[in-house]
Order: sequence, then C-alpha cells, then structure tokens
Amino acid sequence: MIVGLPKEIKNNENRVALTPGGVTELVKNGHTVYVQASAGNGSGFSDEEYKTAGATILPTIEEVYSIAEMIVKVKEPIESEYKLIKENQLVFTYFHFASHEPLTKAMVQSKAVCLAYETVEKKDRSLPLLVPMSEVAGRMAIQKGANYLEKPLGGRGILLGGVAGVAPAKVLVLGGGIVGTEAAKMAAGLGADVTIMDISLPRLRYLSDILPANVKTVMSNSYNIAQAIKSSNLIVGAVLIPGAKAPHLITREMLKDMQPGTVLVDVAVDQGGCIETCKPTTHENPTFVIDGVVHYCVANMPGAVPYTSTLALTNATLPYVIKLANQGWLQACQNDEELRKGLNVINGQIVYKPVADAFNMSFTPVENYL
Repeated sequence: MIVGLPKEIKNNENRVALTPGGVTELVKNGHTVYVQASAGNGSGFSDEEYKTAGATILPTIEEVYSIAEMIVKVKEPIESEYKLIKENQLVFTYFHFASHEPLTKAMVQSKAVCLAYETVEKKDRSLPLLVPMSEVAGRMAIQKGANYLEKPLGGRGILLGGVAGVAPAKVLVLGGGIVGTEAAKMAAGLGADVTIMDISLPRLRYLSDILPANVKTVMSNSYNIAQAIKSSNLIVGAVLIPGAKAPHLITREMLKDMQPGTVLVDVAVDQGGCIETCKPTTHENPTFVIDGVVHYCVANMPGAVPYTSTLALTNATLPYVIKLANQGWLQACQNDEELRKGLNVINGQIVYKPVADAFNMSFTPVENYL
C-alpha cells in the first residue's frame, strides 16, 4: 500500500503521525511511504532520518495526498485540506467529528473512508489510541493550570502545592478516566488538595485505592459539582463519551459561584467541551477570561510536547497502521472488531451513530459495508 504522511498544519501542531521507526516497520512490510518535507521537524525528526528509514520525501502536501492510498495524520483535516482528500482514500487520524459539523459534511462529501483514532475500541471498552494522548493531556492540564493560577497570567495568585503554614490550592477533576486519573496524580504529586469526581462507583473505589491520600473521590452529580466549584482554584474537565459530544457539567451561570482567578482547563474541548463557556483555543492564544474566570481550552494540548507525544502516539497506532496497510481497510475491519469501531464515514455515508445523531444526519450501519 502507498502510505502518505503529511505535515500537520493546525496552529502550533508540532506532532507527526509516525516516527522514522514507524516508517521502517511499514517499509519492512513491503509498503511505500511518502513523507512531506519537514513533517517531522517539530517533533525532532529530520527528513534525512525518514529517508534512511526508507521513505520518499515529497515537497508539498498536495503531492502526498495525491499519491497516497492511506493518509496517516495526527489531527483532523482543516479546511484547506478538505479538497485534497479523494474518494476511496483511507484517512486514519483523530477526527472528533461530533464537535465539528463542517468537517463531518466535508468528509461525507469527499467519499473517503474515515477511520478515527478516538473510536477504535477494545472489548473491555477501553480506547487504545486515545490513551497515550489522554495521559499526556491529563498531566499537561495540571502543568498549564498551575501556571495560569499565577497572578500575572490572570489567576488567583496561588501556588498549587502551597508552603508550610499555607494551604495548597484546591483542584477539582471532573471525570475519572485516563485524563482525569493522570491529572489527579500530577496535582497530588505537586501537593494540591485534589477532588476527583466520576459517575461510576466501581471506578471511584478503584481510584480511591490507587491515588495518594491527598486525593478525595466524590460521586459526580449536579449538586456535588455546584458545591465543589465554589472553593476550587483549578478545575479540569476530563469527561469523554466515545465519539459523541461531551455533556456540559459546568454552565455559564455557574461561573458566578467561582472565585475570581479560578482556572478552568477543559481537556474535552475537542469533543465539544464539558464546560459551556469553553471554546477551542490555540497554543498561540491559549486563554480567555469570562466573569473573572480564566479558561484554557487548547484543543491539541499534546502538540506542545511533540517529541513525547509523537513517540507515545506511534507506539499505540503503529500496529493498527500496519494491519490496515497489510490487509486494506475492508479486510482489516472485517477481521478486527477494534478497527471496525473506528470507522466513522465510508464513501459518503456516516456509519458511526453518535456522529449522525450529533447533527441529525442520516446513519448507515457499518455492517452494510463489511
């Protein structure tokens, strides 16, 4: 198969979908890989390294899309890429369709095959291609939140871990999945007073067992959230419904109950956000303030640490990329239920129900194609 690796062009997105090591494995399996010039520079991988791995370097993004049967990316295509995607071309990346109607309609119109990292799902319902970036984003949420709590950046002026004789900051984490767990670990490690909420009692029991003593577990419901936000200094939104829009757990009205200088970090923003006032921002302009509350809503947080992120992502995606290249998307998805659940759009039809439901668009069961 001919595999194309374009350079990411989303604002300050420095990751690349495959390392030179990943290219080596594809070439060993008999595939041809075309890499756009400088695609790996942001992650610390040179064109020369990709050449040594067996790839051919192409100067433009148009040439990569034109020649490739499968495009492997990190982030969803942006508007300037829509016209480059061809009928029957397989595009394997993070799409997050349910939060972006123009992208959904463009991919339907392209008649490409869109296989989304975020909905590839194992039998135990875990999401193997979300895990590495969720780990990075969860840890970064605390790094960034601690930073924006500083007064010059709009925060309340609180040191996350406090000092002797001064209480630490209060951190509220909404969601006990991978992002929430990593955020709670990071905040606890810095000495914060941490509360993590989830709707699953078994999950809360598990978190209570594994997390440090300065992390409290609380059942997530409207009342408990409304009470907790009043005294929290840093609030991390870490809620995920696979492939669907995140629910709003914090409304605009609730901002008035927060202390001035409270910091909100909504990691779910690429799925619509679980905080009503959050809208996607960029690493270039990461924050905005509403009612005295600082909002950090960067939709590609791991893009700020591209070397770590690219290695972590390739570790997770490469076995699936090789399977798709070796067998073709149809055979691979027939043989592998995990990959099958990643199919969102096939040749002009939405085949993942939460995406169709998000925009009241027509839905075709994926089985019709397999």
